[in-house]
Amino acid sequence: MRMSEFVVRDAIIPSLTATTKEGVIRAMVESLRDAGQFRGTDIEDIIKAILKRELLGSTGIGRGVAIPHTKHASVDRLVGTLAVSHTGVAFESLDGEPVYIFVLLISPQDRPGDHLRALENVSRCLRNDEFVRSLRAATTREEICALLDRLDH
Repeated sequence: MRMSEFVVRDAIIPSLTATTKEGVIRAMVESLRDAGQFRGTDIEDIIKAILKRELLGSTGIGRGVAIPHTKHASVDRLVGTLAVSHTGVAFESLDGEPVYIFVLLISPQDRPGDHLRALENVSRCLRNDEFVRSLRAATTREEICALLDRLDH
């Protein structure tokens, strides 16, 4: 499952201004909502589900990357978005370093296989130092989309 298959391009945030973990998650969920990705759901419920997942252990996997995620009834297919913070956000990462690249995933509760494949794909892509450097340097949604397209080919 490629990132370009579930990242909602209209929801990509090239210059994230949030400075807290909850702020990042809220901005990303709101961006997906604004792109029309949720069925009549109060987004507070989605935000709470993601924050509850964070309590199990930070999704800040280190090297400036975090992959917050949850399963939720508001989606009927896996959706995600990507955000770049140019200043970095304290996200309780495994390595204690700030996070610059965020990939948020929300999948249907009845599709755990898709969820795991997406997490695996995202973590593999974000181990590519050149890709991460390019994402951090990107300043527009178009640049990020071009990077995702290039990654798939």
